[in-house]
This record gives sequence, C-alpha cells and structure tokens, in this order.
Amino acid sequence: MNVDDTVRAIKDMEIRGAGYIARAGAAAIGEMAGSHWKDIGTMKKDILSAKEKLLSSRPTAVSLLNGLLFTLKGFEECSDISEAKELLIRNSEEFIKESNEAVRKIGVIGSRRIKDGAAIMTHCNSSAVLECIKEAHRNGKELKVYATESRPWRQGILTANDLAKEGIDVTLIIDSAVRSVMKRTDIVIVGSDTITSNGAVINKIGTSQLALAANEARVPFLVCGETYKMSPQTLFGDTVTIEERDMGEIAGKSDIASSVKVFNPVFDSTPAKYIDGIVTELGIVSPGSVYGIMIERFGRMDVR
Repeated sequence: MNVDDTVRAIKDMEIRGAGYIARAGAAAIGEMAGSHWKDIGTMKKDILSAKEKLLSSRPTAVSLLNGLLFTLKGFEECSDISEAKELLIRNSEEFIKESNEAVRKIGVIGSRRIKDGAAIMTHCNSSAVLECIKEAHRNGKELKVYATESRPWRQGILTANDLAKEGIDVTLIIDSAVRSVMKRTDIVIVGSDTITSNGAVINKIGTSQLALAANEARVPFLVCGETYKMSPQTLFGDTVTIEERDMGEIAGKSDIASSVKVFNPVFDSTPAKYIDGIVTELGIVSPGSVYGIMIERFGRMDVR
C-alpha cells in the first residue's frame, strides 16, 4: 500500500500489532521510493514528510519509529535519486526480512518455556506469542490456551481463531474473567508494543491486569518483544505517549448521557517488577537487561 493507505489502515485498525505496523511502514516508504522524482531535494522533503505522517498514525508503537529509522538510515546523505531509491528499497526489504525472522526466532525460544500440558493465558493478538504457542504445539506438546477478548476491538477473537485452525485447544474469555481463570493457568505470555529502558512494557490495555493477577497467583509472566520494540528515546528521558481513541468505540452518543465522559486508552504500562522475562530474538532477557541491550544496539546518540 502507499503511504496514505497505510496511515488510514493503521488508524482504522485494519493493520494492527506492533510488528505488522512496523513492516507496513517500512514497506510504504520502500514503495514510495520507487516513484518518479524530478530532483533529490524534492524526494528528501516528500519522503521525510511521509515518515512523519506514518509516525502520527500510531505514536505509541516504537516499532514503527524504529522500522522507519532503519529504512531511512543513510537516506539524508544520499546525493542523487538513483542512490536514494536503491538505499530505501534495500533497507525496507532488509527490515521486513529481519522482522519476520525475529518472530520465528522468538517462537522457537519462547516455546521452550511452555511445558507439555500447560495452560497458557494470552492477551490481544501478538504474532510473536502465536508463534511461541504454535511452535510448542508443533513439537507435540498438549496445550490449553485462554485468550482474552481484548475489548473494545476484540482482537482476542483473531487469536482464538488462529490457534483453533492449528488444532489447539483454545477458550475465549471476557477481559474481566482474567483473575478467576488465572488459577487454572500455568503461564502468561503477552506481546509488546514498546519496551522502555527500565524494562517496563507498554502493551494493549489490560496487559497490566494480567500481570497483577499472575503475580498474585505466582504464575510466570513472559513478554515477547523483538529488539526493535525497545525505545531508545526512553534512554534520554522521553516518556511513551499512551494513545487514546474515540469514545465511539465504547458507546454511541445515544447510549449515554451527554455529561458522561469516556476514557478509551489503547495501551497501559506493566512495571518491570511484574515481568519474569522478555523473549527476544537474542534470547530470554530480564527487564533489567534492556538498558544494556539498548546501549549496545542504539548507542548513546539521540536517534530522533
């Protein structure tokens, strides 16, 4: 899709999930790079404008920012159009390939933490989490999965249907049943939109509820997250913007009194102390290790 279609699809939740969003952003820039340009100055202006437009579609997902930064690496130093086109297309394709490979690696690593006969609880719709569960199933492990409905967009239905197609025993539960069902659960595995420098995880609203219930029940709580979901901006004091969406996703104007306010945040923050491990393509790391990984991968320069 082109940039405008990608922005619309992300805002309308047609493209959802941090990894999918990042790959879509990179692909849109790669496609745009192949357009006809009259001069390098115009190309740079338009491409950088497209970057900002894409970023505005999902401000919380650092994966989108990092995917775009990867795609645009070296672009501003290009001196001619053909060089710039080749760079952007190559970077876009490389990011998409590495992103998909990261999900595969996370699936292999995370599956090893899932025991035969385990009951797993998950939230929303994470490609990395799904790959962990599917890989465990492919390895012959008997599993039972509890997938939260994940209102208001009910992405849990996507998760449940995907797992059911693989022949995995899955039960869809309402979000408010998490604490009740946690007593039947052996491990919780969730995805991530952003991982901060102190090891906290920003993910679909309700994730912190699972973490608290798991902590109370002494159930291991794992987060899956590619390293490009780590936010280098948080190294420099920036906080993560929690996106709020329209009240119409919760209730129509005719459903509630005009004086009633609606709070509809897309994400929440789960503190590092409730996270037992973060499954990355590099391996399972502790939340306390995130800072070191960020320094190694991003350095100390401000990448904005």
